[in-house]
Order: sequence, then structure tokens, then C-alpha cells
Amino acid sequence: MSNRQPSAQTIHVLSAFLDSPNNWLYGYDLSKRLGLSSGTLYPILMRLTDRGQLETRWVQPDTPGRPPRHIYRLSNDGRTWAVGAVADDLHKSRGTLRPAEATA
Repeated sequence: MSNRQPSAQTIHVLSAFLDSPNNWLYGYDLSKRLGLSSGTLYPILMRLTDRGQLETRWVQPDTPGRPPRHIYRLSNDGRTWAVGAVADDLHKSRGTLRPAEATA
């Protein structure tokens, strides 16, 4: 896993997953909710999946003739990482130190 700070768009996506960490989410719904184009969102979802931070599965459509859809949710490791990444971003944007950094 990279030590780089996640992009602002990745933080945005992680925050959406943390709003309902146990729920499966559709990429299309995330795209509309977050205002991210598919060209921005899907590479983020693929990268997070490749790193084991997201679980994915295929869902069969309710309507015959429609293709199966991919859904996503945070893995256990992904949830832990996402909480830390979003918190780090929040502290960074506020210009404050995390408690462990304040005592170091």
C-alpha cells in the first residue's frame, strides 16, 4: 500500500463509504451523489479494490435484460484505513496536530 496521501477525490469517496460503512454501494449512485465523473470515480474504486480496501461483488438486475452491476463496500482493513485517512485529511485541512503528534 502506498504511503502517499489520498487525493481529495479519494477522501471524498472514502467519506461516502464511511457514512454507511456496512452498506454496499453502487458506483453509479456514488458518482451522482458525489458529483464525480465515471472517469474519476471508477479508477479510484478499482485502485481501492486492488489494495484490498474495498470488497466488491456482482448483483443480478431486478429487471430482465439488464446487465449485472458491481457494488462496493469497505473491507475491514479498508474501514480502519479510511477512518485514519479521512481524519488525517481533516486535521491537515484545519492545520491542527493529531494528539500523538502534539506530544512528539
